[in-house]
Amino acid sequence: MVMKIETVGIVGAGTMGNGIAQTIAMAGMQVIMVDLHDTALEAGMATLKGSLERLVSKGKIDATARDNALARIEISTDYQRLAGVDIVIEAATENGELKTRILRQIEAVVRPDAIIASNTSSISITTLGATLADPSRFIGMHFFNPVPLLALVEIIRGLQTSAQTAEAVRELTVRLDKSPIGVKNSPGFVVNRILVPMINEAFFVLAEGVAAAEEIDTGMRLGANHPIGPLALADLIGLDVCLSVLDVLFNDFRDSKYRASPLLREYVAAGQLGRKTRRGVYQYD
Repeated sequence: MVMKIETVGIVGAGTMGNGIAQTIAMAGMQVIMVDLHDTALEAGMATLKGSLERLVSKGKIDATARDNALARIEISTDYQRLAGVDIVIEAATENGELKTRILRQIEAVVRPDAIIASNTSSISITTLGATLADPSRFIGMHFFNPVPLLALVEIIRGLQTSAQTAEAVRELTVRLDKSPIGVKNSPGFVVNRILVPMINEAFFVLAEGVAAAEEIDTGMRLGANHPIGPLALADLIGLDVCLSVLDVLFNDFRDSKYRASPLLREYVAAGQLGRKTRRGVYQYD
């Protein structure tokens, strides 16, 4: 029998974590969002509340729905609060060592039948799962930013992931009013393997002075019918995340076509990571 998921733990209150928390709470499930620091939790909740307020102001939801969603979310710095949840979704920074450490902390406190998922955008689910005592209950559940607005979720099975785990996560995804696609474990999975090299090429074009950033983005919006240009999209995703994905692709495939643009590395080294730092390729007020 496939587990019916009613309570969800989330580790990480950043852009992805608070977006996932909002989506799950709006779908009527209880959420416990955990982070190491109260300041991170407060910032995550402030972002989440602002997102709900925008939905109210646009008439997408009413004030009652907003209040009900907020009432379903608990925040904590204590991993022990995850002991009774049905699934925990790790949504930490795209760093393999960090994710491994967090996943082990999660496994130490959750029920034996609880599912553990990672929101990784590129790191091997098989590799991450191999660090756990029971990798059969581990799976990739890759949401896209902004989570409340984008419908896709990549569901990635590692070599050890059980069919029951995959089916329970697929059912959860549908209940969240998202569209799941099943993906084999492979560097970058589907979307980022295609998307991030395109973004990287835009940085090469920018560095070569072929066109200004605004003209590159306009060209791809109007010439390729993309809703947002690749450089603006990189700012939205986070330039550090784009670089991390490229490094995973390059290291795992050993193919020079995934070599990160030096200009992209320069932006990241300068701390200009995009919208989250208010400055990336573009500046944000």
